[in-house]
Amino acid sequence: MSGATVTSPLLQITGMDEDRARIEAAMRAAVVTSDDYLTEIASHLIVAGGKRLRPVLAVVAGQIAGAPASDDVVQGGVACELVHLGSLYHDDVMDEAEVRRSVETVNARWGNLQAILAGDFLLSRASEIAASLGTEVAGLLARTIGWLCEGQIEELRHTYDVGRDEPSYLRSIHGKTASLYGTAARIGGIVADLDRDRIDALTDFGNAYGMVFQIVDDVLDLTATAEQLGKPAGHDMEEGVYTLPVIRTLDSGGAAADELRDLLGSPLDAAERDKALAIVRDGSGIDSALRTAQRFVDEAGAACDRLGDADVIPALREAPAALLASVS
Repeated sequence: MSGATVTSPLLQITGMDEDRARIEAAMRAAVVTSDDYLTEIASHLIVAGGKRLRPVLAVVAGQIAGAPASDDVVQGGVACELVHLGSLYHDDVMDEAEVRRSVETVNARWGNLQAILAGDFLLSRASEIAASLGTEVAGLLARTIGWLCEGQIEELRHTYDVGRDEPSYLRSIHGKTASLYGTAARIGGIVADLDRDRIDALTDFGNAYGMVFQIVDDVLDLTATAEQLGKPAGHDMEEGVYTLPVIRTLDSGGAAADELRDLLGSPLDAAERDKALAIVRDGSGIDSALRTAQRFVDEAGAACDRLGDADVIPALREAPAALLASVS
């Protein structure tokens, strides 16, 4: 996540350091091929590190019945993380990005064609792992890849669209972010052979958590410093991606909203970006967006109410609120 560092309560669960080491080893093993060149490219972002919140969520889901997470649960989480990483390879090509996780992007180092193919390779490895866990998991992961594409297309089709509405934004972030958290939690529950009610509750939790994650990330893009973000604040707005705080500001009416609407709709130079950023920061859109994030925190909490009293439940319950607290 860009902006302020958030230490998730999920990472503080007893034994999670060992589980994360299992995740890391499984991820590295998953992308080893007979071709050293492809292995290097496919491993590039894995080596760069990350919190691995999607496989962590799968592992936590696999512990709901009280037993440690099995190797198959770890593999299910790894499949989700490989889908995420594959999508990042593709995103960086689309964005012409040069840095990701403080390292050179694959497209910057090896070129767009290699980045696209390596992203495809990560998706294929994710699919192969999912298939080894059964047809339900394989079908779910395939559907989730579809949701990611739908969410990204929804965002792209509204680039520089000052008329973009809130339902479009929510559909987009459910597809491109929340669905993968929901799927990671669901796969953990399926592979751990939980009952259907708890599998559905885990899915609802993961989806709500992912919605909080993305809204918070979008707020940070507008409120954090360039040093925290590693890029100028307001980058999404500059690129024509109008997120919930911007949509709410535009919908608020008045002179400031009119001024913002006049600025947006086409690429911004640095001065225009800073002016637009000041309008959004001075308005009510950020607080309004955070209230929506709180609604999803509450939804995640309601899902936890359906999961019983396993030792991991308090951390699950605290995790979405910790995300929101990082900005509010």
